[in-house]
Amino acid sequence: MEILLIMLAGVGAGRFFPVKYKEKNEKVQLFCTLLLIFSMGVSLGRREGFFAELGTLGVQSFLFFLIPAVFSVAAVYLLTRRFMGGKQREDGGRAAGNRQGKGDPMVFLALGALLLGTGSSLVPVLAEFFEPLAAHSDWILWVLMFSVGISVGFHRGLLSRLCQYHVKILVIPLGIILGSLAGGVLCGLLLQYPLNEAVSVAGGLGWYSLAGVYVGNMAGARLGSIAFLSNLLREIGSFFMIPCIARYLNAYTCIAPAGATSEDTTLPMLIRYTNEETVVFAVLNGIICSTFVPVLLSFCYSF
Repeated sequence: MEILLIMLAGVGAGRFFPVKYKEKNEKVQLFCTLLLIFSMGVSLGRREGFFAELGTLGVQSFLFFLIPAVFSVAAVYLLTRRFMGGKQREDGGRAAGNRQGKGDPMVFLALGALLLGTGSSLVPVLAEFFEPLAAHSDWILWVLMFSVGISVGFHRGLLSRLCQYHVKILVIPLGIILGSLAGGVLCGLLLQYPLNEAVSVAGGLGWYSLAGVYVGNMAGARLGSIAFLSNLLREIGSFFMIPCIARYLNAYTCIAPAGATSEDTTLPMLIRYTNEETVVFAVLNGIICSTFVPVLLSFCYSF
């Protein structure tokens, strides 16, 4: 909830923010984005047994990431086309097309930052040096959210337009949840897991830290590791799926692979490849999905 409050504070500041500093504000967002991804890499590299888990459970975890994410994309695309119109396709496609046409290096920068962060954690001196950065990554996120709020504040009529959607703001999280659970069912059938366990893994919606611990406590260490890795891959994979979705589908659908992470770690890519209206939807979606994740994990496993 503090993320939403910080963003709203940024919206208020944006109403008085000089337009001539808009480009500098975007550079702040880019810097914070890469710093966040780097800190995530540092945290991953420091996780005990991470590389061993990736080697032994990688294929199954990849399927548990890919299939629910693709199902979520399909569900959100169909629902937003039906209930929220098609205008965002033009906006999202144009934004992504312009950046790719200019040779936008963001995807490669994001991958480089992640690998650099992970690699630095393997060197004891560097791991110790960057430990405070990983431990206080929330501060970077707060700066980023305030900066995003400023960008939203530049558009005077944006919030009033959002109010016109009313209950339609639930369409995106509904599509993500239904698509993820359906993908979990398919994964269970393909990999021969009990359906309640498979759906629980998919019900993490990208929140890997909670899903790994929660599923591990309910179903054992092996499935807990799969839940951790698959939801981690969903978060990382979103960085590379969002540009393609923005180009070929619509801006709303870019939120789908991110799931519960659309309010924080994957938000920078949504900022870059969609628009301010979609960013606000992404924050709201992240809050709603994050609220439902613990409920989904418990309900699906006990079903």
